[in-house]
Amino acid sequence: MIEMEGLAKTFGTKEAVRDLTLTVPQGELFCFLGPNGAGKTTTIKMLTGLLRPTRGRARIGGFDIRTEAVAAKRLIGYVPDMPFLYDRLTTTEFFEFSGDLYGVPVPRIREELDAAFTLFGLNEHRRSLVKDLSHGLKQRLIYASTFLHEPKVMFIDEPLIGLDPYTIRLIKDLLRAKARAGMTIFLTTHILALAEDIADRIGIICHGRMTELGSLPEILERHGGDNLEDVFLAITADSSRAMERGKA
Repeated sequence: MIEMEGLAKTFGTKEAVRDLTLTVPQGELFCFLGPNGAGKTTTIKMLTGLLRPTRGRARIGGFDIRTEAVAAKRLIGYVPDMPFLYDRLTTTEFFEFSGDLYGVPVPRIREELDAAFTLFGLNEHRRSLVKDLSHGLKQRLIYASTFLHEPKVMFIDEPLIGLDPYTIRLIKDLLRAKARAGMTIFLTTHILALAEDIADRIGIICHGRMTELGSLPEILERHGGDNLEDVFLAITADSSRAMERGKA
């Protein structure tokens, strides 16, 4: 469902993403890991059409994100690390607005609202303005609204930032269920335990390059590690040293 071929992005003299080639098939829950500034968010923004690649191609469900953007974006749901919500709308109005953007019929929006607000614990906040919600409630609202149009591919940038344990468990269980049902999920996270817990495959990016790719058991076996944290720190440290040697 997600295909990248030689995907790269340059900002001035800085190459943020370097020749990234990767396929994420339908139903896979893929965790994209890396240090700050490694290129994770830049990659997601290219895959969702928010940034134009300097070179290379990306396809979502077979549609080129540059030349067939409308068709590709119909398949996509995107939860950024800092979602924008319209503060002066109520939670109900925001949910309805989100459905309208994707052409979801009004009767179905109303039907899904009841189910989604029950699932995400938003029923008592139906008339609350978005600006009055806590961070956790805003995150629940953005997830509820993003799933409304039933995206085939979900991009999530740092899914658990600032969430309480109840919402963390809810999101983890929901992502597992969605992947089992055939949704392709591509997420970035700094929480290595999350990747250990839910990822079908893990990619590690450092200085814009993919430095490791595989299932958790495969990665641990290749590096002789007991846990992802130790392996991640070793990989990213080695990559940083190699970059410094290249500059010398």
